[in-house]
Amino acid sequence: MKKNAVFLGIFLLLTLSMLSAKGGGENTIKIGFNIPLTGDSPKIGEGSKFAGDLVKNRINAAGGLEVKGKKYLLDFIYVDNELKAESAVQAALRLIEQDKVLAVIGPQGSGRAIPAGQINNDNRTPMVSAWSTNPDTTKNRPYVFRACFLDPFQAPVAVRFALDQFKIKTTAILYNLEDDYSKTLAELFRDNWIRLNGPGSVRAFESFGQKDKDFQVQLSRIINSGAEMLYLPAYYDLVGQIVPQAQDMGWNKPIMGSDSWGSADLWNLSKGSVAGYYFTTHYAAAGAVGKTKEFIDNYQAAYGYVPDDVAALSYDAIMIVLEAIQSAGLTGNLQQDRDAIKNAIAALRNYDGITGRMNFNAEGDPEKDAVVVRVSDTGEFVYITSLKP
Repeated sequence: MKKNAVFLGIFLLLTLSMLSAKGGGENTIKIGFNIPLTGDSPKIGEGSKFAGDLVKNRINAAGGLEVKGKKYLLDFIYVDNELKAESAVQAALRLIEQDKVLAVIGPQGSGRAIPAGQINNDNRTPMVSAWSTNPDTTKNRPYVFRACFLDPFQAPVAVRFALDQFKIKTTAILYNLEDDYSKTLAELFRDNWIRLNGPGSVRAFESFGQKDKDFQVQLSRIINSGAEMLYLPAYYDLVGQIVPQAQDMGWNKPIMGSDSWGSADLWNLSKGSVAGYYFTTHYAAAGAVGKTKEFIDNYQAAYGYVPDDVAALSYDAIMIVLEAIQSAGLTGNLQQDRDAIKNAIAALRNYDGITGRMNFNAEGDPEKDAVVVRVSDTGEFVYITSLKP
């Protein structure tokens, strides 16, 4: 009897191992999330996870995702990358090698998505970053995609909007030297501004470090430069520190931000100081209609606040992967299924997401508009206009 029990135990272990190698159980789809649940910007990870839970709960409650006539339950695995590049690499390796997921959502910021993207591509595992706008995330990486526009698009359209909106010729720029996203966007904005307004039109080009708390030196230079506007492509938690300091020092001119402002925590962290300012982003919750409004209503009912652009883009990224799985089908061979999902994402045309319609180009980047929103006096992100390539 003991011998039979041993054999039974071995058989069960082998069976579980085989199921694991198929990206989940026979009726399970495993998808990984490489997101920051702790660190300086945990709201990014929270929005991604909440979007994931919203999708997973809805589909599983209906019996699972139907793929070629068969239903599969969703198993989402959330791994914390702590908003650190090295942790994002380790999270990618864990999800690919240990958890054996079919695809990965995230990382969301470029500083983590660029190194993690290399790991995913090297291991031929599809990755869709919701919120990474740096071109290097997907460049020469056929297994890596994104659900958002790119910085080489965001910067010039932001310049055009600022010139039309504020009727000015000079600007200052303040950016995070330790963040690839912030540095690249600042440089692109600077170069496009100078191209349209000439040498000397960027009056100050100042940087700071990730852990800095006091920005008085940089802000003094900006104020004394005579610039008519400040461009601030920094994450929302840093914006929440910089803008109040600038106003306390007497800055009363326009400040324009980038999509990294688009967090539900921006208003509280800035103590309302961002009211009246504009930033480029991916969607506007206020005034949304159709499937976008349905998503917002469901999210707000579940979690108690309006979803920010990270949550909305995460939702789109998840649905892109699920649609690709439905299109490709599942064979049970993990690598074969990963390859097929990658090919199906690349072939998506006119995907109608809640953040806009998308077609993926050869680099895995969607062609889509940017949105400009204004922060209202109550903290709402109010739609102003759409900016086309």
